[in-house]
Amino acid sequence: MAPHPLELGLGHRFSDPALLLTALTHRSHSSPHNERLEYLGDSILNCVIARQLFDRFPMLPEGDLSRLRANLVRQDSLHRLAVSLALGDHLRLGEGELKSGGSQRPSILADALEALFGALWLDAGFDVASAAIVRLYDGMLAAINPGQPIKDPKTRLQELLQGRRLALPRYVLAGTAGQAHVQCFNVLCEIDALRIRTEGSGASRRAAEQMAAQRALERLQES
Repeated sequence: MAPHPLELGLGHRFSDPALLLTALTHRSHSSPHNERLEYLGDSILNCVIARQLFDRFPMLPEGDLSRLRANLVRQDSLHRLAVSLALGDHLRLGEGELKSGGSQRPSILADALEALFGALWLDAGFDVASAAIVRLYDGMLAAINPGQPIKDPKTRLQELLQGRRLALPRYVLAGTAGQAHVQCFNVLCEIDALRIRTEGSGASRRAAEQMAAQRALERLQES
């Protein structure tokens, strides 16, 4: 049997496919679902990222390490990684969540990624789970500059454009999906002078703007 696409992305073939299936199952679909694995994966993720920061930045005090870790394990960061794996294409969702765009909802994707980390640990042990996390986070970890204050993507994008004497980006609400209490916002970030247009989504308009700004930053780094 060919490996599951997510197994290729994670770099691990599950010996117990039921664990992978459970990690991809939202509570709206059936039981067992992924909430217990999410609980486990959240703890593993925090431990692995804490160790990576501890080893990479031996001179940083506890407070700075904690702020860096919080930034790396927050929903926005997990959502970006989940999107890079096309995780939403493989989620098992109930009919209501499917209709309301649950497969693209940042909170659902972030939780499912943590569940995958938990499933990896149960299937193959801590070292395998840790290796997968480090591989996924490699770009984010490499981009950290401990000499600079931690700034959100919108602030960094604004400062970068100001440094180039360009107009500030424009954020446009492209649409919303879902019920009022579980809405997902889609926002466009437009930089006319550079012909850059990126899209972000999130549980709030602010979160969607931050994701769109992060993607614009990545586009600028590529150019």
